Amino acid sequence: MPNTTISSAAFADTKPHYELLDGLRGVAALLVVFYHIFEGLSFAAGGSPITTINHGYLAVDFFFILSGFVIGYAYDDRLGKTMTTGDFFKRRLIRLHPMIIMGAILGATAFFMQGSVQWDGKHVAISAVMLSILCAIFFIPALPGAKYEVRGNGEMFPLNGPSWSLFFEYIGNILYAVFINRISTKALTVLVTLLGIGLAGFTLFNVSGYDMIGVGWTLDGVNFLGGSLRMLFPFSLGMLLSRNFKPFRIKGAFWICSIVLLILFCVPYIQVDTAPISLNGLFEAVCIILIFPVLVWMGASGQTTDKRSTQICKFLGDISYPLYAVHYPIMYLFYAWLIDNELYTFAEIRPMAIAVYGGSIILAYLCLKLYDEPIRKWLGKRILKRK
Repeated sequence: MPNTTISSAAFADTKPHYELLDGLRGVAALLVVFYHIFEGLSFAAGGSPITTINHGYLAVDFFFILSGFVIGYAYDDRLGKTMTTGDFFKRRLIRLHPMIIMGAILGATAFFMQGSVQWDGKHVAISAVMLSILCAIFFIPALPGAKYEVRGNGEMFPLNGPSWSLFFEYIGNILYAVFINRISTKALTVLVTLLGIGLAGFTLFNVSGYDMIGVGWTLDGVNFLGGSLRMLFPFSLGMLLSRNFKPFRIKGAFWICSIVLLILFCVPYIQVDTAPISLNGLFEAVCIILIFPVLVWMGASGQTTDKRSTQICKFLGDISYPLYAVHYPIMYLFYAWLIDNELYTFAEIRPMAIAVYGGSIILAYLCLKLYDEPIRKWLGKRILKRK
């Protein structure tokens, strides 16, 4: 599962940030990278089960709830009043798209470094790679088997797999601006309930056939339906939470939520062939429908207690989206290295895994400081007329 989701919504200029939610978004992004390292071992071994941080793909669903919550908090009382729909879209494009373009460029670079070949060794023409870059920049997903689906494993965005979740994030933002923000809280509650039933049915009855909800990264089969449910339910639920949110006093919320996320992501796959429903799907549904909303509520209720903890949460929040957006090109190179050297256990690759993990964080930070922040500042001045 290319995941990694993520998007951090821009808060209203005069509203305070939820520092702990920033921190939790960063923790989830770090866990996604960790998950993808072990996903690489599984991939190299021909699709054997992932044995560590098995449910790391659920970070995407957690990201969607966070995104819905902070977008509802930031824009519900402004969109259509002091802010036009056009300005909202401009803000979201400025926030999200520069790193989408960077991810595509890095993905193309990684593909060329691998010799412009698919996983089966078939060479890909430069014209197809150029078309894939162009489609990625304009966020046009690839159909499985299309000429510009260059890696040959069906990814919506073959140069940077995790962009699939950002594609659905864009859809969610459009739906929010033209529909969701206009409906009443009661109507939103009904919508969330119906979407929750749909998501539960999708997971419990294993509609995807994967016995997991790691869907949405391809347009093949029921993936678009599954990806839509993965975005629509938690995204709408996050907005419903923001409308009804009332904080309560809680100490250590950041650490409690971070530990719970780690534990949930490390739960092994739950598979009982004789069960009438998918037990793994039941676990996923419980996480998304029940536990993740509680974690968001706790995170929004908690507060940092000193300057250092505030700085840590800010750093994690700042790095989360760049890390999610640019780490997977490194993973493509890492996976190719695993396959070429026939490496299947973590003990064999520990130094390289540490280098990949640390390198992904360093790359994300450099992209943030040298590219993303300056570009967004420049665009903000010219498009949003910010001083």
